[in-house]
Amino acid sequence: MTNTNVTILLVLTSIAGLTGCLSPSRDTPPLQIWDDMKVQPKYKPQQQSGLFSDKRSSRRPPEGTVAVGQLNADDASHWGIVNSQYVGRNPLPITKELLAHGQNKFNVYCAPCHSQIGDGKGIVGVRAGAAFQPANLTEPRVKQMNDGELYSVASEGRRTMMGYRNQTSDQDRWAIIAYLRALHRATSGTIEDVPDSLRAQLK
Repeated sequence: MTNTNVTILLVLTSIAGLTGCLSPSRDTPPLQIWDDMKVQPKYKPQQQSGLFSDKRSSRRPPEGTVAVGQLNADDASHWGIVNSQYVGRNPLPITKELLAHGQNKFNVYCAPCHSQIGDGKGIVGVRAGAAFQPANLTEPRVKQMNDGELYSVASEGRRTMMGYRNQTSDQDRWAIIAYLRALHRATSGTIEDVPDSLRAQLK
């Protein structure tokens, strides 16, 4: 075998050896007898398609399509609005457990801005100064709102306040509204609201 042939053989052997190192990824062997479904006849997002006249592979869902787990047939409890009107009263039964749950969620999501008593003097407003002043949730203007409007504000936000629909469930927000009504009662109560047996303890 001549030197030229030996050289060619060495070069080909080296190339063959190096191709064994080539792989699309560390987890994919260079030679795949079975592709394990890694090669599929499918469209990728925003890929062009010759099947449709507009050439788009990404299609709009049929009208009325609802994602799994996102069906909310009860507009009153989900949106707080029915026939373009705010719901007048909280749709959940007001119980001790609901108020405790509402207090917990209020202290987590509302108190940083509005304070635990709802007067708008939470730590966020105090540190932000005049640039950001949370609303006083115990003032007459807020007390006169329907439960549905309060729920809508908590869900979607209003002015500089963000909405909390993505951070809390529908029940969480209705529980918060129930607790807020308890704060309203606490800030507008009269001596007549106190049982006779407890009035002597008042200072």
